[in-house]
Amino acid sequence: MRSLGPSMTRSVLAVAEAVASDPAGCARLTVSALAEHTGTSEATVVRAARLLGYSGYRDLRLALAALAAQQESGAAPALTVDIAVDDPLADVVAKLAREEAQTLADTAAGLDLAQLAAAVTALATARRIDIYGVGASALVGQDLAQKLLRIGLVAHAHTDPHLAVTGAVQLRPGDVAVAITHSGSTGDVIEPLRVAFERGATTLAVTGRPNAPVAHYADLVLATSAARETELRPAAMSSRTSQLLVVDCLFVAVAQQTYETAAPALSATYEALTHRHTPR
Repeated sequence: MRSLGPSMTRSVLAVAEAVASDPAGCARLTVSALAEHTGTSEATVVRAARLLGYSGYRDLRLALAALAAQQESGAAPALTVDIAVDDPLADVVAKLAREEAQTLADTAAGLDLAQLAAAVTALATARRIDIYGVGASALVGQDLAQKLLRIGLVAHAHTDPHLAVTGAVQLRPGDVAVAITHSGSTGDVIEPLRVAFERGATTLAVTGRPNAPVAHYADLVLATSAARETELRPAAMSSRTSQLLVVDCLFVAVAQQTYETAAPALSATYEALTHRHTPR
């Protein structure tokens, strides 16, 4: 609910907040009773359930009941959706691996291939590429920049919002600006993307919220998925796996499209760094 809150309407948010604050109490309510309790409609309750990842209110109600039962039983508190504080290390590894694999599968299934192809063409032919991201998304932006640099493209990853805007002012048609933000509402990422958009650069948003504010200034949007948000793994962290998948898709496809120049560049950069990995 915390992750989706900024993109929810006021009525849907009222339902989500009620569910988050009193899962046991809401589990005992019918759809009509919860609608009355939150001052909304039955349709709004069902819509809230679906936005929270359930097929309908019935599934959400069952999940709330299970959570309430766990809390009342005194079972070990959960660190993530499936991992309890007393889980053995082997179980932690297995559960995280399963969660990450599902996140990757969800992202791959949801990628718009037409948007991806257009993004690849724009990057492959760009005079200059600026990439914006903060926090966990900044790490993903730096990964994309260094990959593109290795195949001979001019790419810069900006984490300082002032420098990001300063660089965006210099962009023009034929350049590409990439914004990476899971929430889609990070001001320090949206602002340089807006400037780049107004300067005529091709703009790309990699985000978990395709209808968020960042999309207003994006010519192209690539949607990512994320594992369910928890106290120890906020969406900004769990989304990194899917963001890195999108980055790898962009890089490999750009390398395919520019193979004649990319292959020699990759070889040259590899050779230039080899001595740094060899004991003297």
